Amino acid sequence: MPNTAPAVNCRVLVVEDEPAIADTLLYALKTEEFEPTHCLTGRDALGRVEELDPALVILDIGLPDMSGFDLCKTLRRSSAIPVLFLTARRDEMDRVVGLKLVATTM
Repeated sequence: MPNTAPAVNCRVLVVEDEPAIADTLLYALKTEEFEPTHCLTGRDALGRVEELDPALVILDIGLPDMSGFDLCKTLRRSSAIPVLFLTARRDEMDRVVGLKLVATTM
């Protein structure tokens, strides 16, 4: 009997400007059978979100063209897509801001 279960969206958009970090994430996601796409900038990510309709965005806070926080705010204007922040920052305020942005719905 053929499998009639709906296909699961396994697309993940990785927005990271550091090649070593991005490569590691992409490898790990592919190993777990996700379909990752990588963007270096926030501007590129905005276009790719509409094009790909990913199930998840993994987002660096420190991007070269805009902050990950600003990108998340822009995404939240039109989407409730899950966002996972990735950062080396240790400041508690960055954590609070990130949690507030991700929790914000349309």
